[in-house]
Amino acid sequence: MNDALSPPTTTPSASASAPAITPSPASAAPIDARIIAITSGKGGVGKTFVSANLATALTRRGHRVLVLDADLGLANLDVVLNLHPKITLHDVFTGKAKLDEAVIKAPGGFSVLLAGSGMVEYSRLTPQVRSELFNVIQALAPSYDVVLLDTGAGISDVVLFSISLAQDVLIVATPEPTSLTDAYAAIKVLATQQKRQHVRIVINQAARPGDGRAITSQLQQVLDRFVTTESGRPMRLIHMGDIPADTSVRDAVMRRQLLMLQMPGCPAALAVAQLANKIESTMLKPAA
Repeated sequence: MNDALSPPTTTPSASASAPAITPSPASAAPIDARIIAITSGKGGVGKTFVSANLATALTRRGHRVLVLDADLGLANLDVVLNLHPKITLHDVFTGKAKLDEAVIKAPGGFSVLLAGSGMVEYSRLTPQVRSELFNVIQALAPSYDVVLLDTGAGISDVVLFSISLAQDVLIVATPEPTSLTDAYAAIKVLATQQKRQHVRIVINQAARPGDGRAITSQLQQVLDRFVTTESGRPMRLIHMGDIPADTSVRDAVMRRQLLMLQMPGCPAALAVAQLANKIESTMLKPAA
């Protein structure tokens, strides 16, 4: 799937429970939001931290932001935000609750739709999961300026389908060799399977200023040699910035607090604000 929010090609089986959301034609519900998938090749690189704090920074700039926890099997956005939702995406999928009941406000002022953790039935891409996730985003997107999909890590079918619903992809990686190797693998799959011409990348836990741009350049050289897009040109990496290694990040995560709220002047928070500024200036309409 190349175009964001193209209808799923697979329909649920007759035995599957009815979708919680009735699909709406694109003409009746235009997708005005910029949908950005925030993903990573491996876990533990700070992807959810980036999603939550970036949402806070964009909200402060006047944008209506929704973060959807698309890590359907191992959701942890609720932990990062210190939220204890009574209704999750699981309840919407199973028809136990309405979609608007599951969308709540996060401490950063943005909206959030949380997924239940440990749901084995959502760890693989069944026709029902495919249809319902598509329908949820289709229903919510017209109400927001930005929808951030906090996907799982890696290249599972659920992760790749979630990414396919987004216009843009932001890869989060760290300077560690394992992170960069897995990031390369994910980017290669996005080029070959989803026919993407470019992806954006942010380097988290950078040791020194400029490290992230150098790392991006090295990855680009490898892509130039081994990965060709459908157009015949190499996959293009767009460096969106670095987030420096900062002890304030660990403190905020351990306290289950948003860094942008608790320590907005620390180096990592300032870097997230710069990332939001770059996203706003290159990808978003001006805030109302």
